This record gives sequence, structure tokens and C-alpha cells, in this order.
Amino acid sequence: MNYIKIYNGTIITPHRTIKNGCIIIGDGKILEVTDKNRQVAGALEINAQGKYIAPGFIDMHVHGGGGHDFMDNTLDAFLGIAKAHASYGTTALMPTTLSCEKQDLLDTLALYDEADGLNDVGAQFIGLHIEGPYFSMTQKGAQDPRYIRNPDPKEYKEILSASSSIKRWSAAPELPGALAFGEYLMSKNILPAIAHTDAIYEEVLEAYEKGFTHATHFYSCMSGVSRRNAYRYAGVIESAYLIDAMTVEIIADGVHLPPSLLKLVYKIKGPDRIALITDAMRASGMPEGDSILGSLKDGIKVLVENGVAKLPDRSAFAGSVATANSLVRNMVNLADIPLQDAVRMISETPASILKIQDKKGSLIKGKDADIVIFDNQINIDTTIVKGNVVYKAKDLSSIFYS
Repeated sequence: MNYIKIYNGTIITPHRTIKNGCIIIGDGKILEVTDKNRQVAGALEINAQGKYIAPGFIDMHVHGGGGHDFMDNTLDAFLGIAKAHASYGTTALMPTTLSCEKQDLLDTLALYDEADGLNDVGAQFIGLHIEGPYFSMTQKGAQDPRYIRNPDPKEYKEILSASSSIKRWSAAPELPGALAFGEYLMSKNILPAIAHTDAIYEEVLEAYEKGFTHATHFYSCMSGVSRRNAYRYAGVIESAYLIDAMTVEIIADGVHLPPSLLKLVYKIKGPDRIALITDAMRASGMPEGDSILGSLKDGIKVLVENGVAKLPDRSAFAGSVATANSLVRNMVNLADIPLQDAVRMISETPASILKIQDKKGSLIKGKDADIVIFDNQINIDTTIVKGNVVYKAKDLSSIFYS
């Protein structure tokens, strides 16, 4: 068995922090989490040098990074994104599509399965998230209006039959046929999520009962309180607050949601119902300037300035350029949230939402050895995916063999 020992750090567990803690890894699994400095013959030893040792970050909504987009439909793009995000502490991510031609989507599905088998250099793929094309045109945001349409059973059944890797699909539940679509997804053990929607409370409640239990990029491209013929109606935002068990995901870059709203979401939903996501596009981790949202072939031109991606006319955001570690940092520094809760929202909570908590999301014996080491400013030192060191900051002095 190949052993790794991580020691001399503060371990963040679901229930407590362990100062001067030690984690023993064997063949990609966590064997022990302890406050004792265990001696393991032949182990690769990693001295955390007083830094935090936390469960790896799980990003359940990411389009790209490092100059690539998953819809470029190349192996280089898939593997490049996985590697780029691993350098920011992401150990598992969910490749996400955009509204597009059906054939482009089918090509992405086929490439996912190929790339998944070759991905040993970065964050692990944990299933596909299809975002669109079944959206409200009035809440399209940066989604390409050429491809937005209502749910078509013939189309979505063909797509779902093409791949067993689809684990989540975001759609507007008020559209004709959307509830039947949600029920069909549930029958395939796929999570229906509410997104790009103008639904009112009564529609959201019915959709929740049909399986739409999660809200995609909460607040972004979704309805709030509206007036129709003088009467006020609660929108999706209020619905997610009213339905206690509904989970939400937030782009905690400090721009999509300012600090006041980050605090409000946390206050009402709590860390067990909130997942932090990057919603990152290809410009994440890249210099600012012109970029493209979606595929290089026919994606939408965007402008990245002041740490955010926008449509060229600056009328809407166009995904984000956030990284996982920056989300944790912002929740702590901008929203005054305890570090342990911020980490939970990007590890344990997304694992629970995606029903992979038996393997990932916390530093517990028997789970995958997905681990990240970072300092007080959430700068990443080491990223470990299933027991493999996939990223190490330039200073290698802390790693040695015993």
C-alpha cells in the first residue's frame, strides 16, 4: 500500500478542528484522522507547516478556466480545466454546458466519458451538469438566445440516453412540459435544478414537489417579487427562502452577490443548504480583457474587467472568473462567516446535494483522500485528489520521504 502522512496542521473536520493534527492516507483513502503524530514507515510525509488541512473543494457548477471551456469539445480543454482549478483547491468538479445546438451537446457528452478516463492531473470529474436550453427568455442572462427553447421530450430523452454521466440539469420550471421533464430526470436519478426562470412561488412549490429541490446560481437570472395586474407575487428568490429544505448555490465572488446578500443567504439558509460555486468561464485564472463564453466555435464575446466577466455592452454578467479558494476567502472576509462553515459550503454541502457524501466532502476515515492545504489567506499550498498530489505551490521544501 502507498502511504501519505500529512501532519503539523489544523485539520478541519465536520464537527471540530484538530490542532497539530495528522492524516494517514493509503491507496487513495483516508485511513486515520488523529491528533497524534503517527509514524508510518515508507510514507510520503507532507509537513503542513501550521496551515489548515481541509476537505477538497467541490465545485458543482463550472464551465471553464485556464483559457478553456468544456464546450470547446477537446481533450485539452477538459484536462486543462481540471488542472487549472486544482491549483485553487478544487478536487472535484462538475463540467457544465451552456444552451447550444443538440449535436454540440451530444459531442460534449461523448468527450466527457473519454476525458474522464484520462484525467489524472487535476480535479476529478463527478458528472455532467447541463445548463439549458430550457429557460425563460426574459431571464436568459448570458445564455445564447438562439438556442433557448421549451422542454422537448423527444430531445431530452435522446440526450439522456446518450450518456449515463449526466447528474444534474438546470431548467425553468414554469415552462410548458417542465414539470414532466423534472419527473423524468428524477426517474433517472438526475437532479433537476431551477435556473434562468420567471416562476412565482406557486409554480416553484409545485416544481419542488416534482424534484426541483435546488436553485442554480441563486439570485442570478431568477425572479424576485413582481407585480402582475397590481397584485404582488413572490418569485424564486423568496420561494427558496420559504421552502426550508430547498438548497441553493451562490457565486460568492463579492460581485454577483454583494456582502450584504452573502450575509442574508447565510443567515436564512445556513451552511447545510448553501453550496459555493465558481460558475467559472474560460477566463478564470487568466489575465483580464476580451474572452469568449462557451465554445470557441460560436460562443459569445465577453469582457473581463475589475474581476468580473460581462457582456460587451455591460448589460449582464457572463459567468464568473472566480476560483474556489477565493469563494472561501470572500465568505470569511466579506460576509464574516466562520472558516469552518465556509469550508463546509464548498465540501460537505455540495457532496450532500449531489449524493456523494459517502465518498467525498469531509475528512473522515474511509472516504476518498481529497484534501487541500491552505494558509490563513486561503492561498493554496497543496491539492490532493484521491491520494495523488496534483498541485503543490512552488516551495517544495515541506515535502520529503521518511
